[in-house]
Amino acid sequence: MCGVVGALAAFYHDGLDIFDPQDRMIASHRLIAKMPTIAAMAYKYSLGQPFVYPRNDLGYAENFLHMLYAVPCEPYRAPPAMMRALEALLIIQADHEQNASTSAMRLVGSTRANPYAATAAAIAALWGPLHGGANEAVLDTLEAIGTVERIPEMLARAKDKNDPFRLSGFGHRVYKSYDPRAKVLRPLCHEVLAALGREDPLMTLAMELERIALEDDYFVRRKLYPNVDFYSGILFRALGLPPAMFTPVFAVARTVGWVAHWNEMMTDPETRIVRPRQLYVGPAERRVDPIEMRPEQTPLVG
Repeated sequence: MCGVVGALAAFYHDGLDIFDPQDRMIASHRLIAKMPTIAAMAYKYSLGQPFVYPRNDLGYAENFLHMLYAVPCEPYRAPPAMMRALEALLIIQADHEQNASTSAMRLVGSTRANPYAATAAAIAALWGPLHGGANEAVLDTLEAIGTVERIPEMLARAKDKNDPFRLSGFGHRVYKSYDPRAKVLRPLCHEVLAALGREDPLMTLAMELERIALEDDYFVRRKLYPNVDFYSGILFRALGLPPAMFTPVFAVARTVGWVAHWNEMMTDPETRIVRPRQLYVGPAERRVDPIEMRPEQTPLVG
């Protein structure tokens, strides 16, 4: 996705005057429209299946599901519960203040780079597991716990500072109470699984983990409540998406926020290139020995 989005500027030469409101709107619409297509094509390519092109008669979420799951040999109609769940995910993940990827979008955009390059930079920021991969880490945590019976043991490990085990999906840099986004996603997990006639043992495990953790004084005192990633990973899984697709779908959702930030920045006459300053806190003075007095160094090779 990062490479293809960055390459869009080579295909679309119109809409690249970043100081023209109409051009900015063309580029914004194009990014928001094409991102699901690019994500779905990446998914289809990974499966070795033919690409499914977008349809103008379908809504945004339904169209995305159609491109993800349709095959040429039979018709596909996304279940309404899946459409509602994906639409909620896309809305919830559209923007969340000055996060890492949004900062990357604004920083690169401040150089007056074209919006496709700035969006590719934002996608690259999602590559790291601390931003785009957080919901995948939640599933890894649940699978590491394995069974309901092991929850007390794993919670004890999570509270042990000397233990490398970390409980993903709890706590947030901003929210010091129950993440409101998690409250929206929680019932949707049940709705999708019920509509598709599926049972997910990880969902049962997650519900019990949440119940026990929220009764534990350690988590309550530190305000470590479930965050959006705790349930978004389970919901992605309920939608039938593999972990490798969690971050691409997140990028589809967050594109709306990225282009909104970019447009806001470009219309602000006070906008300047982002140039953070550093304060040097090292030694005030360093001794420099003459070359002939320095210990012999091994020559660098290669």
